[in-house]
Amino acid sequence: MSRWIHPEVLLVATDLSDLDRLTPFAFEQATQTGARLLFLHVISASACYSADLAGMPYYDPAAALQYAAHELEPICAMARQLNIPCEALLREGNPADQIGAAARQFRAGRVLLGTRSRSKLGKLLLGSVAEQVLRSVNLPVMTVGPEAHLPVDASAGERVVLLATTLRETSRPSAALACQIAASQGARLVLLHVLPPPAVQPAAIPLPIFPPPNIAVPSDFFVEGPDHCNQSAGFDSLVLQELCDLAAEANAALEVQVEPHVVHGNPCIEILAHAFERRASLIVLGARAHSLFENLTRDRTIYRVLAHARCPVLTLRECQPHRETHETAHLAARA
Repeated sequence: MSRWIHPEVLLVATDLSDLDRLTPFAFEQATQTGARLLFLHVISASACYSADLAGMPYYDPAAALQYAAHELEPICAMARQLNIPCEALLREGNPADQIGAAARQFRAGRVLLGTRSRSKLGKLLLGSVAEQVLRSVNLPVMTVGPEAHLPVDASAGERVVLLATTLRETSRPSAALACQIAASQGARLVLLHVLPPPAVQPAAIPLPIFPPPNIAVPSDFFVEGPDHCNQSAGFDSLVLQELCDLAAEANAALEVQVEPHVVHGNPCIEILAHAFERRASLIVLGARAHSLFENLTRDRTIYRVLAHARCPVLTLRECQPHRETHETAHLAARA
């Protein structure tokens, strides 16, 4: 966890077309964490083909490498002027595989990469490389979408880190990471859980909320009026209590101001709206390894947040240790 919060190496994977978008965030992350920047560009086989005067294609990896080095050198020089250690790394092969290999080789604490914009047909494009990296890399991946930008005045106002959580058991690593990042940035942590519309909520009895210290329950959360046994409000109370418990666990040794919210609606819309309203500097999303890309193709919540967020989105691929331990023990027994 400490290597994720204070990474020694921040791996920036770029296809060169997104350098203008990625570089400001890479510099900001390196300044905040003290990390060394590695700008990685992977040259695939198709990018190494050129054409001669007769129009005949020929394989020329040297030209592709020279062009990439020429594009990355000014970025590295700019970083050094800011006292940020920075190097360019050029490799050939499958981009997703090389990104994972470089992350392991240099013990990167985070990976930073860009997502694509909308196509002319309006279809959201995450990018095949980004999808494969999110699927395979077991460390935080920070994606910068086409609408992400740094605030004009970063010193103005309170910094906010928004954690959108499903409240599953696997949410705890994401909550701990988000809380630690908020503490390192002196930011407020907003915990958000989105429920379906009240009409489809199961029945529940309202329970009192007992928030731990440093957890601010919204003053307008409680339902006023004669019907204090409203079933929807009761279910919301249970969920809010779980948020408070999760916040207390993640914030046990820290002094981060935590603000839990339970809302109803479309998860993607609510996450983006809260991030925009609070001017969040970072959105943290956690997803179980086997469900991350099911969500991309089913309800597209993560897909749309990555594509439309106006700040970076940190996605943590969460594992299920109990299942892995069981499978490992079964294989060992058979051996």
